[in-house]
Amino acid sequence: MGFENEASSSSYGLDSLPREDTPLLKSRPLSSQTKTFANVFIAIVGAGVLGLPYAFKRTGWVLGSLMLCSVSILTYHCMMLLVYTRRKLDSVTGFSKIGSFGDLGFAVCGSAGRAAVDFMIVLSQAGFCVSYLIFISNTLAYVFNNSSSNPILGLTPKSLYLWGCFPFQLGLNSIPTLTHLAPLSIFADVVDLGAMGVVMAKDVMIFLEQRPNLRAFGGFSVFFYGMGVAVYAFEGIGMVLPLESEAKDKDKFGKVLGLSMAFISLMYGGFGALGYFAFGEETKDIITTNLGQSLVSSLVQIGLCINLFFTFPLMMNPVYEVVERRFCDGSYCIWLRWAVVLAVSLVALMVPNFADFLSLVGSSVCCVLGFALPALFHLIVFKNTLSRKGIAMDVGIMVLGLVFAVSGTYSSLMEIFSPTA
Repeated sequence: MGFENEASSSSYGLDSLPREDTPLLKSRPLSSQTKTFANVFIAIVGAGVLGLPYAFKRTGWVLGSLMLCSVSILTYHCMMLLVYTRRKLDSVTGFSKIGSFGDLGFAVCGSAGRAAVDFMIVLSQAGFCVSYLIFISNTLAYVFNNSSSNPILGLTPKSLYLWGCFPFQLGLNSIPTLTHLAPLSIFADVVDLGAMGVVMAKDVMIFLEQRPNLRAFGGFSVFFYGMGVAVYAFEGIGMVLPLESEAKDKDKFGKVLGLSMAFISLMYGGFGALGYFAFGEETKDIITTNLGQSLVSSLVQIGLCINLFFTFPLMMNPVYEVVERRFCDGSYCIWLRWAVVLAVSLVALMVPNFADFLSLVGSSVCCVLGFALPALFHLIVFKNTLSRKGIAMDVGIMVLGLVFAVSGTYSSLMEIFSPTA
């Protein structure tokens, strides 16, 4: 396998250029179980949660809850497949050079494995950032222009706010190291939790007053759409190996990860269900726009915009690591970064609906990255020791991931390009 023929030293010089087998992530101080729990929460919870009430509207609240629970369990299982696969490879070499998902892909399948993971990570991370820009531009247009489409300086309000963010994002994404943005990341997560708490509290009050008609099941036609949104919401597979490396008590990492996923599942289910319960068929693709334009609502929405604005360069960092390693021998390249930010911005302008895009990214990329590839790598490494049941499970997950990817992508594209999108 990829790392077995390399030198036995696991140290890398600070000044050496990254090679194909160079881990993307450096070693960090070990984390307690509490910190590991928090890190898992931060790695998974993001803007995807804001599209869950709309997904519940499409799928029905019972089917939506079942899908969230199923995706959570499957995601946890696949995360642990990556952990078990790395531990197996480490036991063969006696030390670890595997610091990331891409490293594992190289160890199992060589350059092709690294390339496949890199490609999927670039698409998924860039897709997350496209959704951030869609949310920011749509929300600011709603707060300050009451969703008016009247042109301003020849641009629609959404386009104006998106391009208004563009030069500032060029500056933030030009920072070679994002260490200085770490406090902003913590601030972003605090804002996320606070905003979710406010939204859920208002949802309960509105539901008690209005009690709209609700659907439990939305039909099979929207099943893959809802799966895409759920997979997007739980996407964090690329962070599980770095997080396990940083855990002080690695034997209990699986338990901590399981508790984190269970907590996030309950939070997601409550947020999605309460949002749909409050507004019924009037639930919008971004739930915060259902809250009206009161002072509290506007502050929550602006806070979320600030959160995603500063999260954007952090989420783009894995993309820069990959493209600079591929095209610039690992050297910092400001023009390449600016070109990537421009491309992401142009895509955001072309996508009309926030939740539809979440489903597209979740279906097209995250299903393969989160389900198919972990099962494939696990099957290759453990093929000589797995039982027939284990082999069948890995093959089943791969097939399921590919079926979800193809069907969900088709369903999401139909939603995006349909006349009512």
